[in-house]
Amino acid sequence: MELWFTEKQTENYGITMKSKQTYVHEQTEFQELAMIETEEWGNMLLLDGMVMTTEKDEFVYHEMVAHPALFTHPNPEHVLIVGGGDGGVVREVLKHPKVKKVVLVDIDGKVIEHSKTYLPSIAGKLEDPRVEVIVNDGFMHIHDHKNTYDVIMADTTEPMGPAVNLFTRGFYQGIYESLKDEGLFVAQTDNPWFKADLIRQVNRDVKEVFPLVRVFTANVPTYPSGLWTFTMGSKKHDPLAVDESAIPELDTKYYSPRLHKAAFALPKFVEDLTK
Repeated sequence: MELWFTEKQTENYGITMKSKQTYVHEQTEFQELAMIETEEWGNMLLLDGMVMTTEKDEFVYHEMVAHPALFTHPNPEHVLIVGGGDGGVVREVLKHPKVKKVVLVDIDGKVIEHSKTYLPSIAGKLEDPRVEVIVNDGFMHIHDHKNTYDVIMADTTEPMGPAVNLFTRGFYQGIYESLKDEGLFVAQTDNPWFKADLIRQVNRDVKEVFPLVRVFTANVPTYPSGLWTFTMGSKKHDPLAVDESAIPELDTKYYSPRLHKAAFALPKFVEDLTK
């Protein structure tokens, strides 16, 4: 008998994949968590029935959360990651020698625990001495740490459950206050096919807080529609002003110096959402 997992991405559309086995399926304090093995994508983390990350395509998302921001800031020594308990963004951030300290704050310790067990290629750097892992509410952590970080990365689920407050103007204002004078932040902001209104709202909210806002995209095949957006808010530094020739080649599979500015060239229907 074949077993198939389906993520219902809208009322009328979903993606499905053949599953080998289920390692974990539990209701944590905050959300439904599953860790499964699939034929096509390897091990996969699901939260509330939604694909969070897979062994096969995780590098796209994690690299694009980390590298455009870290190469835009001239000296990103102190980095905060809100969410991201699977550890993928941590792994990418640690590729930057200027980074002295990474703080990961995820509200659900079970995500961290099971990622270490079933996604070691993603979570393997969570024990690095430069990393501090905190199981707590990222919204409150930002509120309690003013003028602390050079770069903040919001690696969140979709705006539901424990992540609802992480898509509000108040959260972006808190991020602004938690950043130092040259600080910037990046957040995943979902897809333009099914969540156009969300992208419009986030763009408006971030523009009310930050003087410079840029949206960029990447292709993540296991996320709804495959076309994924990220929003960067910066106090001073513009990712489009970065000298590509000064960006070193890293051990990456998706991000490259040539892609840095290219990712900010938006399809017109996506660009229209930012006006």
